[in-house]
Amino acid sequence: MNVKKHHHLMPILQALLVTFLWSTSFIIIKWGLVDIPPVTYAGLRYTLAFLIFIPFILKKKYLNEIKQLNSSQWKSLLLLGLVFYTFTQGAQFLGLSLLPSVTVSLLLNFTPILVAIMGIFLLNEKPSPLQWIGSILFIIGISAYFFPVTLIGNKGIGLGIMFIGVLANAGSAIIGRDINRKKNISSLVITFISMGVGAIILIVIGFTLNGLPVLSLKNWIFLVWLAAINTAFAFTLWNLTLRSLSAMESSIINGTMLIQIAILAWYFLGEQVSFQEGIGMAIAAAGAVLVQMRRQIVKEKRNGLNRSLL
Repeated sequence: MNVKKHHHLMPILQALLVTFLWSTSFIIIKWGLVDIPPVTYAGLRYTLAFLIFIPFILKKKYLNEIKQLNSSQWKSLLLLGLVFYTFTQGAQFLGLSLLPSVTVSLLLNFTPILVAIMGIFLLNEKPSPLQWIGSILFIIGISAYFFPVTLIGNKGIGLGIMFIGVLANAGSAIIGRDINRKKNISSLVITFISMGVGAIILIVIGFTLNGLPVLSLKNWIFLVWLAAINTAFAFTLWNLTLRSLSAMESSIINGTMLIQIAILAWYFLGEQVSFQEGIGMAIAAAGAVLVQMRRQIVKEKRNGLNRSLL
């Protein structure tokens, strides 16, 4: 019994480590934005991450898989790269240059609600009662967080950019789900091609608008850490934990990011969260967890996952 508990504790700790790394990304991005324009920064991060994946994609089975992709599959992967990396990640970096880290994180938590709504029309997936309850909780929480709404200066621009980013994030989730449920392309190939496409577009836009950046040693450390540790390593470890953790456990652990980001932003960036904002944030986080948890449970049942075989 103790051995089973130990084996289960390890993936929980690994998942918490991943969410911590992802939470630190918001802080590291904020630090780097002092010297690097946001779109260029996003392009450099994901270009480096794309390059890190190259040694893993050079295996014969992945190269053969890429060669056998048809035009329809290529179009889907190109669209995923454009929507998820170029628009979503570009908007996130722009949003972080204009808004507090916690605000950006909270807005990104709106994605599961949008995915549930979009899934009704695009994937013929009806939200469960639990998802509707979670959506209502999220709306109540986010209303409490932002009340009274003020759109002064960069805040209004930042919220507008993040609105586009959240829509793109939700759209990419729908596109990604449509690609993955066909089960004819491996996850590594999907990530490699879509990331490469999105990263190249981002870096071209960034260099065109802002020219070639002058990067200090500190900037390079930020970029390499974000690409190697917070992207390649963290996503790989997270996928590994999904073999052992239930949908509920994964959703709850992922939901702790909002709190982690708030604490990190307060300590490292001096970003304060009022009592009202904290209450709203907690309610919204609970709602997002409910929506995401139900979606993962349904996904597991649909795929017929048997954890004893993984």
